[in-house]
Amino acid sequence: MAVQRLANGPILIWSATTLLSLGLGIVLALALAPLQYLWAVPFALGLVSLQFLRASSVRSGAWIGWLFGLGYFGFGMSWIVEPFQVDPDRHAWMAPFALFFLAGGLALFWAVAFGVAARVSLSSLRVLALIVAWSLAEFGRAYLFSGLPWAAFGQFWIDSPAAVLLPWIGPHGLAFLTLATVLPLGLLPRSPVLTGIPPLLALFAMVLLPSPADPVLTQKVVRLVQPNAPQDQKWRPDYRWGFVRRQLGYTSAMPRPDLVVWPETAVPQLLNYADETLAAIANAADGVPVITGIQRSEGLRYFNSLLVLDEQGATNQIYDKTHLVPFGEYVPFGDFLARFGIAGFASQAGSGYTSGQGAQILDLTIGKALPLICYEAVFPQLVNKAPERPDMLVQITNDAWFGIYSGPYQHLVQAQMRAAEQGLPMIRVANTGVSAMIDGHGRIRESLPLGEAGFVDAVLPQPLPPTLYSRVGDLPVFLFLLLLAGFVGWRHRFIAIRT
Repeated sequence: MAVQRLANGPILIWSATTLLSLGLGIVLALALAPLQYLWAVPFALGLVSLQFLRASSVRSGAWIGWLFGLGYFGFGMSWIVEPFQVDPDRHAWMAPFALFFLAGGLALFWAVAFGVAARVSLSSLRVLALIVAWSLAEFGRAYLFSGLPWAAFGQFWIDSPAAVLLPWIGPHGLAFLTLATVLPLGLLPRSPVLTGIPPLLALFAMVLLPSPADPVLTQKVVRLVQPNAPQDQKWRPDYRWGFVRRQLGYTSAMPRPDLVVWPETAVPQLLNYADETLAAIANAADGVPVITGIQRSEGLRYFNSLLVLDEQGATNQIYDKTHLVPFGEYVPFGDFLARFGIAGFASQAGSGYTSGQGAQILDLTIGKALPLICYEAVFPQLVNKAPERPDMLVQITNDAWFGIYSGPYQHLVQAQMRAAEQGLPMIRVANTGVSAMIDGHGRIRESLPLGEAGFVDAVLPQPLPPTLYSRVGDLPVFLFLLLLAGFVGWRHRFIAIRT
């Protein structure tokens, strides 16, 4: 019996490590919207750091990192199964595979970070190596292979005092500070006094950080129109024109605003054939400019677009979505796969959308606006590519794809972050919610709840002065991390030589 217990020992240890890593990743995901349980951050990151310090090899370190990421992304981004439920007879069987491969693929970035850091033997230096490698892995996740920075660590803090740091150091700087503050907790059994200093300093700083002043408001009123069209009904002939009539009624309501905004693909037909519908919108607006989402085609190419109807009802400005959703709005090797009937979920015409020309500025009667369509608000680097500084951001989106639980709220948080990073108000209009007027500090001033049809007339805040992050972007933080990585590498070699 004793021999059998010894033989089973490694299996039990491996199983315990697997379950603990997965479980801690799930716990960390509780810090994401809509729950935002911030206690989960020190609890999960502190324990995974302690577990990582016990890793005896690069392989075991990478395994811990991958499992932790699998649990975190698998739970935190479980909304990814929602698009497969729109037509469950055809697509529901794909949902678990999509969730596993998405979570597992994103977790590979973390596995690399943990594996690289596990090469360092000295405990204190290993923690620093993990902080740096993990922060760089998050850069990779945000930029490589078209990028997907969803569920980044900075998103934990949007409703906390730490959000005031976004205009200065951006989301990656805030993520680095999160790791630098909490991961040293793994050293608690070895050095309880020194280990407690970073979290205490962080708590002290959060108490001292000043609350932003209320922004100055303009005299301009923007009407946010939310039709609340479920995705399984949005394109059906027996429902879609009812949603259009609903939006027309909201648009014509008195008193008149200065701008009306409809959500993404609010017009259920191609722009090429929508003259009568656009005339009806202009008639309902009665001289008020309208922004709406619509699809359009040029030959065999299709675009997910935003257009502006001016005071006379003329289509004088069009923006085509630039950063498309892989497998949602286009499929890699789409021309080949289209032969087998495989197309993006969100593309209602053709085998997938074509990317637009890039960021552009819209001239509106209420000021200059940078348009963002849905997924584009996830990328801070995309906002930084604007050809000039606008007076506001405008995001139109169809969050019906994300379900009714976590996805829409996590998307909203990222919109709040883009506003705070730039010091610009954001007009956010979502098909099913949450539609909101967000000020330049990232705070919601007016909103429509998720799953509710209606409209709200919101006063537009004035833009704040240009932020440091809007001027320099992610480069300073990235260079700082490279310098830290160089120091860790030098120190590791120095210790290896001496020993």
